[in-house]
Amino acid sequence: MKNQELDALVKDLMSRVSELEDLGVRVRDIDAGLIDFPAMRFGNTVYLCWRYGESDIEFWHGAEEGFNGRKSLKQQVISP
Repeated sequence: MKNQELDALVKDLMSRVSELEDLGVRVRDIDAGLIDFPAMRFGNTVYLCWRYGESDIEFWHGAEEGFNGRKSLKQQVISP
């Protein structure tokens, strides 16, 4: 691939990432295809988490937890 072609592809990719971020989507890892969507859960900001290859958005995590703190959206929540 020529340098000009590669430069054009990178520029296009960065433009698309910027468009997603303008919508509030956080691109966490381009290589893994990992993105987060901010959401509210019981009055707290959390992130819905999706990774390339997953058919649906099925996980969430707290603002400070990141990918390793992912929890299933299907988990039952028990109130204290």
